[in-house]
Amino acid sequence: MNFTVRNVMLKDYDAVIKIISQVQQMHVEWRPDIYKSNDNLMPMDVFEKIVEGDFFYVAETEGMVVGILEIEFRHIESPSHVTRNIIFIDSMAVDKNYRGMGIGHLFFEKVKKIKEQKNYDGIELQVNAKNKAAYEMYSKYGFTEKSINMELL
Repeated sequence: MNFTVRNVMLKDYDAVIKIISQVQQMHVEWRPDIYKSNDNLMPMDVFEKIVEGDFFYVAETEGMVVGILEIEFRHIESPSHVTRNIIFIDSMAVDKNYRGMGIGHLFFEKVKKIKEQKNYDGIELQVNAKNKAAYEMYSKYGFTEKSINMELL
């Protein structure tokens, strides 16, 4: 199968919602004390604003959306930090029927290209501690741990 990555369009709404809902369901299963089921994860008016920007992408094959990628551009500047510009991967998800086919790597290549074009300093993301498959994929791609979030309930 050939996959391509492109900017999201309004016509992608249903496919994007399907993938977001799959991810939400995983989170609910892992942590029902934090996450809840929700049939309205991204209202259309929010999606319309997202489409206007240049930070949300989809992977598709044969006209079908099979993955989503949302990035955020962050400028870090403070008395205690080195000034940096980073791309933060806010969301990256692949339809459950297409996982393991290299779509995540296509998304990483897209983000690396944007990083080079904008001359940014790095790429960062967070991963749910229960999502071992994603953690392994990120590690294989070269991501290393920067910090660990902890909680006390």
